Amino acid sequence: MVTRSDELRRDALALTEAERAHLVAELLVSLEPPSDDDPSVTQSLWGTEIERRARRVLMGGTQGEDWAVVRQRLAHALDK
Repeated sequence: MVTRSDELRRDALALTEAERAHLVAELLVSLEPPSDDDPSVTQSLWGTEIERRARRVLMGGTQGEDWAVVRQRLAHALDK
């Protein structure tokens, strides 16, 4: 019985050397975990963080700070 992977292997081996190299590279990349540099991963992580922070605020677990106070603190820290 010929399996799907047998068919794919046969078809892949019929490719040119350059095509096989490209296919191998693509397959290897597909096995790696997503990189933090991947925009979709970054967007997902930020979405999760924003939700976490919003829930904490809505549940009364934290209070915000006035932007003028934060800006002054940052300016002071950057002047050092």
